[in-house]
Amino acid sequence: MAALVSVTHPAEGIARLTIDRPDRRNALSVAVRDEMSDALDELGGADDVRVVLVDSTGPVFCAGFDLREFEDPDLQAALWASSDRWHATLRNFPLPLIAVVQGAAVAGGFDLATMCDLRIVARSATFARPESRWGVAIYSIVHDLVGGALARELCLTDRTLTADEALAAGLVTRVMDDADLAAAALDLASEVAARPRQGLLHTKAMAIAAAKVPAEGELGW
Repeated sequence: MAALVSVTHPAEGIARLTIDRPDRRNALSVAVRDEMSDALDELGGADDVRVVLVDSTGPVFCAGFDLREFEDPDLQAALWASSDRWHATLRNFPLPLIAVVQGAAVAGGFDLATMCDLRIVARSATFARPESRWGVAIYSIVHDLVGGALARELCLTDRTLTADEALAAGLVTRVMDDADLAAAALDLASEVAARPRQGLLHTKAMAIAAAKVPAEGELGW
């Protein structure tokens, strides 16, 4: 079976983790999440890596979890174990993560973008949390970025943010024309990678500590 996630090294100090499932709008299946977690575990311990770009192929950044898997009773244990590990791996990754977003970032795709430290997005990017219709939308990640009022609105309604609205709200770092996104993302990663790795580790550790909230299990997020 072909890999659903690839890792490349486009420049010194920079790794690129790419979800490659465009036929399913880069939906986060158990296999995708596990491959991402495995790759991030390896990258986090690599002395030659200082920053990781997280991107995807095709016109959609990520459509969220693969909902077909929720219908398979044989997958339930693996599904939730994979989900817990994936969220924890991203939230506790020791180096800066930069999401590179084109098209829709929906539900789990929204979470993926917001669990990264920076978000550089195309003008085609949109952000929405429709999972609140059938489950729980993770709250604290968004609250940490944009504050309580907008976080509640995004978790409780069908509001979709455009790229410019997300920039105005502080949800994203930079907005680029779609054709310029890849080059601009590499430039941003180079800015980060120019800093000492130990300093990046320290800054990220402080950010992780500041984002922690009292919680009972994952619903506290």
